[in-house]
Amino acid sequence: MTETPAQGPGSIRKMFSRIAGRYDLLNRLLSFGVDTRWRKELAEEVHIRGEAPILDLATGTADVALTLGNNLPGSQKIVGADFAIPMLHLASEKIQRQGGDKILLCAGDALALPFRDASFGAVTIAFGLRNLPDRAAGLGEMLRVLTPGGKVIILEFSRMEHRLLGPFFRFYFHYVLPILGGIISGSFGAYRYLPSSVDDFPNPVELGREMNKAGFANVRYRTLSLGIACLHTGQRSN
Repeated sequence: MTETPAQGPGSIRKMFSRIAGRYDLLNRLLSFGVDTRWRKELAEEVHIRGEAPILDLATGTADVALTLGNNLPGSQKIVGADFAIPMLHLASEKIQRQGGDKILLCAGDALALPFRDASFGAVTIAFGLRNLPDRAAGLGEMLRVLTPGGKVIILEFSRMEHRLLGPFFRFYFHYVLPILGGIISGSFGAYRYLPSSVDDFPNPVELGREMNKAGFANVRYRTLSLGIACLHTGQRSN
């Protein structure tokens, strides 16, 4: 049976907990390694004034948090939050191996963040927004915990519309990737869910409207790798 967001956050949490052990390997293999470049592009969008920490939501195994720690000057702390505890266990082991002394981890639901208002100078989330059962609530929480002038950076898959390469990529994404991902991870449902969740996700213009409606200013986006992924940014104005 294919897991879907309609089954609620409990189902999504269980799904990611089941594939945690193979999550990094699958990310590298199924994206042909380009996901590491996408995370660097995300990190380059983070510009912090002062000492406010950075929040990385849906941190998973801490790939984004570690990229931020390696790419940002200064001593800003990075808080990685995720609601899948097995992911956080793997993240903790990876941080210890790689010396991520700026990074703190905590369990947290993006729809009800355990942080005070205006706590973070930037909020990042990579490949996690489409998994939220209530995007508006999630965006509202991100805005709430940002300091005035703070920035949100969202990295998400997009529906590739390239005239020549688009059909080949969509065939891979919808038919090849679910089989490979299922064989390697042991969870065919998780990798059937991936393309369906991207299909159901709003296009960049529509997501920009949702971000504006949530209260973000200076909303922008740019496509990555011919439109396979997209980087969205917005700012808390006050």
